[in-house]
Amino acid sequence: MRAWLLLASALGVAECQRAPAEDFSSRPVAPSAASVASPPASTGPTATLPPGRCLLPTPERPPPPVRAGPAAGCPEDPEASQAAPATPLPVAHVTFPDAIGAAIEAQVVRSPHDTMRGLMYRTSLGPDRGMLFDLRTREDHQFWMHNTCIPLDLLYIEDDGFIVGVVENAPTLNDQPRGVGCPSVYVLEVNAGWSRQHGVRAGQHARFPGTR
Repeated sequence: MRAWLLLASALGVAECQRAPAEDFSSRPVAPSAASVASPPASTGPTATLPPGRCLLPTPERPPPPVRAGPAAGCPEDPEASQAAPATPLPVAHVTFPDAIGAAIEAQVVRSPHDTMRGLMYRTSLGPDRGMLFDLRTREDHQFWMHNTCIPLDLLYIEDDGFIVGVVENAPTLNDQPRGVGCPSVYVLEVNAGWSRQHGVRAGQHARFPGTR
């Protein structure tokens, strides 16, 4: 995590880092030949992918299922005993115009502390709830499931709302970095399986305050 590890140590929350080996610095990422190909017809009602646009298409077959949360051995929240209540996070209404009826109420995180913490230690997440990470830099972000007790889908989203890729069924308490090989500015975390159940795929768009 380089710079993030130093920041986490300064804050005294090294155990709460959300993404491994990532400094969130802005750097260009060149799409590979495979990633700029037009999405398959089954991706949904999207326009032909513009040249140079990076995309990891959603596969036709779903990934293997993962065990539902909360995970056995979920660690205790080290901040649960703090005397002062945490300031409630703002909430954004996220819609998906290419998947009729799909919507998420997502808590929005922007600060270094909230970004590192994410959904760690939580033992449940409402069926149409999620967390939206406003990372403010465009790069190939990598997230992990460290101290995360509920399985998740992760949607990687450009600043115009274009979904460049979806990681499905990320398992709990897992330290493997997960990304899609394409730059994004936002990452939306939802319950595992939500994306496929609602027809939300890479190559579609998400709409929420901040997308242009």
